[in-house]
Amino acid sequence: MGKDGELESIIRGQIEGDDSQLVKTLTAHTGKDSPLMQTLNPEAADGVISAFTTATEKALTDQRERVLGDFSLDNEAGALSRLVTELKKNHGEIGEALQKRIGEVTDDFSLDKEDSALSRLVGRVESARSQITAEFTLDEEGSALSGMRRDLLEVMESQRKTNEQFQVEVMEKLADMTARRKEAERSTRHGEDFEVAVFDFVQQRAQKAGDIASRTGNTTGVIRNNKKGDIVVELGPEHAAAGARVVIEAKQNASYTAQSARSELEEARKNREAGVGVFVFSRRTAPEGAEPLVRYGDDILGIWDAENPDSDIIMECALTVAKALSTRARQYSATQSADFEAIESAVREIERQSNSLEEITTSAETIKRGSDRILDRARIVREGLARQVIVLDEKLVDLRDLVGSDSSTSIAA
Repeated sequence: MGKDGELESIIRGQIEGDDSQLVKTLTAHTGKDSPLMQTLNPEAADGVISAFTTATEKALTDQRERVLGDFSLDNEAGALSRLVTELKKNHGEIGEALQKRIGEVTDDFSLDKEDSALSRLVGRVESARSQITAEFTLDEEGSALSGMRRDLLEVMESQRKTNEQFQVEVMEKLADMTARRKEAERSTRHGEDFEVAVFDFVQQRAQKAGDIASRTGNTTGVIRNNKKGDIVVELGPEHAAAGARVVIEAKQNASYTAQSARSELEEARKNREAGVGVFVFSRRTAPEGAEPLVRYGDDILGIWDAENPDSDIIMECALTVAKALSTRARQYSATQSADFEAIESAVREIERQSNSLEEITTSAETIKRGSDRILDRARIVREGLARQVIVLDEKLVDLRDLVGSDSSTSIAA
C-alpha cells in the first residue's frame, strides 16, 4: 500500500498515461481510427454517408427511368403511348390538343427545365442529401457529428479529470496511512498496545493451563521505585513447579538489543522474584539478524508478530520452555534426571526448529508463497515444534504426578 507498492502500481497502470488501459479502450471505440469514426467518415467507401448517397441516387435514377419510360412515346408499352393510342383510336379530333397537353406533361418531367416538377424534386433530393452530408462531416463545427465528437471528448476529459482526482485522493490516503503508521510505530502508545497484545496472548494460555497471569508494568516490585517486569505468570498449584514465577518483558522499541534485553530481564527477574524471564521483541522493531527464539540460561528471547498468527508458535514455545526451566530449577531428585534430560533435549530441539521455521518462512515470504514445497516444509517444522511442546507438557505432568506421589509417601511415613 506504500509508494511503488502493488496497489499503487495496479491503479497507475490502469488509469495513468496515454498508454493506460482506459485511454486505449476509449481510443479504440471513439478515436480517429475507430470503427465508429470510419463508418461516419464521408470519404469512406463503406461509410454510412456513402451508402446513403449511393442508395438515394440509385433510387432516384430508377424512379426517373420508370417515370420517363411511362411518359415516353418511344416506349409502346408505356402509359403515355397507350393513352395516345387509345385517344387517337376513339377521339382523333382531339389529337392536336392532346399532343399539346402531353408536351406540357413531358416538360414537367424533363430535367432540362429548371422549373419542371421533376427538376424541383431532384433539387429537393439533392438539397436533402447535402444537408445529411453536412450533418455527418467533421469539417463543419455545427454538424451533428461534430457535436457528438465534442460531447464524447467532454465525457473523456471529465473521466480523465475524475480519474486524476481519484488517483490523487488514493495517493493522499496511502501517504496519510503510511505516515500515521510510522508515527504510531514511533509513539509510546504503540508500544503499550503491543504490551497489551502480549498480555492478552499470555493470559489466554495461562487460563488454559491453570496458571495466573498478571500485568505488573504499572506497579513497583520488591526493588524500591522499580517497575521492571511488564507481565508475571505464576504457575498454578497443579504444576510440578507450583508457585514459580515467570516474568515477561514486551517491547516494541528499536533501541533494544539482545544484550540490553538480557540486562532488563535480569533486573525484572529480581524485581518480580521470578526464576525465569522472557523478553518478547516485536517483529517490527526486533534487532536485525536476531533469532526468532533463543535461550541464555534462564533468559529467553523471542520475536512475535501480533498481526501474524503463524508466529504464535514462537510464543507458545517460549512460554513452554520457561515453564520447563522453572520445573528444572526445583531439582526434586536424582531419579528424575532422565526426565530433565528429555526436557533439556526438547528445549534444544525447540530452539533449533524455531530457527529453521524463521528461515523457511522468510524464504516463503520472499517468493510470495509461490513454492508449495517450502510451505509444506514450514508446516512440518511447525508441527514438530508443537510436538516438542507436547513432550515438555507431558514431562511436566509426569514430574507433577511423581512429586505428588513422593509427597504422599513422605506424609505417610
